[in-house]
Amino acid sequence: MSTDGGPSIPELLPTECWDLLRNDPNAVLVDVRSKAEWSFVGTPDLSELGHSVIFAEWACFPGMSANDRFVDDVEQALEGSTPSTMLFLCRSGVRSLGAAEAMRQAFELKGQTVPCFSISEGFEGDKDEQERRGGLNGWKARGLCWKQS
Repeated sequence: MSTDGGPSIPELLPTECWDLLRNDPNAVLVDVRSKAEWSFVGTPDLSELGHSVIFAEWACFPGMSANDRFVDDVEQALEGSTPSTMLFLCRSGVRSLGAAEAMRQAFELKGQTVPCFSISEGFEGDKDEQERRGGLNGWKARGLCWKQS
């Protein structure tokens, strides 16, 4: 949460995002994890909702350096359309906050208001007692559709 007095990015649970995507054909999900995460961990599968996922790295593997082209990558994937809502997903809900804020600001600079949300638990969620992700909470643990490449 922002403490500088500026706008903060609201967060939604994965199930709330699924419902939003089910009910809004103009909502967009952006997976901001790295290419390695998409390949080895899996990706959301929105095919039953009639949506596709935008894949745009917020930080690039292996060094997790900032992707200076993130906003451009997302805008290119949008192909000139303006979504009604944008949802941002990372591993555990941290990178998605920064990504959502960057896109909110990019739309604001164009004079547009597009609600941007971070998915609070991310794709894999928090670590459990054994220091493993994917079973405690998050997209996968909540039983939402996903696929392995």
